[in-house]
Amino acid sequence: MKRTINKIVAIFFAASVLVSCDAIQNANNKQKGAVIGSAGGAAIGGVIGNNTGDGNTALGAIIGGVVGGAAGAYIGNRMDKQAKQIETEVPGAEVERVGEGINVTFDENSGVYFATEKYNINAKSEETLNKLAGIFKEYPDTNILVEGHTDNTGSDSYNLTLSKNRAQAVTNYLTDHGIAASRFDTKWYGEAQPKYDNSTAEGRSKNRRVEIAIVANEDLKQEAENQTSDN
Repeated sequence: MKRTINKIVAIFFAASVLVSCDAIQNANNKQKGAVIGSAGGAAIGGVIGNNTGDGNTALGAIIGGVVGGAAGAYIGNRMDKQAKQIETEVPGAEVERVGEGINVTFDENSGVYFATEKYNINAKSEETLNKLAGIFKEYPDTNILVEGHTDNTGSDSYNLTLSKNRAQAVTNYLTDHGIAASRFDTKWYGEAQPKYDNSTAEGRSKNRRVEIAIVANEDLKQEAENQTSDN
């Protein structure tokens, strides 16, 4: 049933933004924020966020919070700067700009590494998270979703607990280093949302990941509306 819903959502989303495809393809990231919003991204994103089951929850959170229009472009410009800074200062992270937000993925080879069956933050991960905390302090007008995921090795219940512990370890580390707890939403999915093929060692390694979605908070949305208002 969930797979069917996902297909319907994908078709609906594609149909809704088809009219804007050329504009999105040729736009920069801040312009994409405006295009997605004007194509109904806020409504569609809410559906995606509630029904995804294939590793797109962070994406759903980002698209589900779009403002669109000139205000969306204003937010997109702010996110462009933050994403570039993350790419520069945290080179191991996989950074994607999506609409008005940022999706950052860490797997075992990209900055936040957990030893097998462990969830403590090691020295390598501390270095990465310290840099990330510094950037979050520079951009206080964002909210942060932290997600924990695993491969399919082990039982469902074990993996769910492991992903919970890892996601919470990341959130706790960042809040302990000066980032307000109110900015965080921490979730975990165990093995339920793989992005890669769990039948290969490489795929399992990439599925053992922590994802972070960065979106505008209400203060930034209001600032964007005020700055771009025709009044």
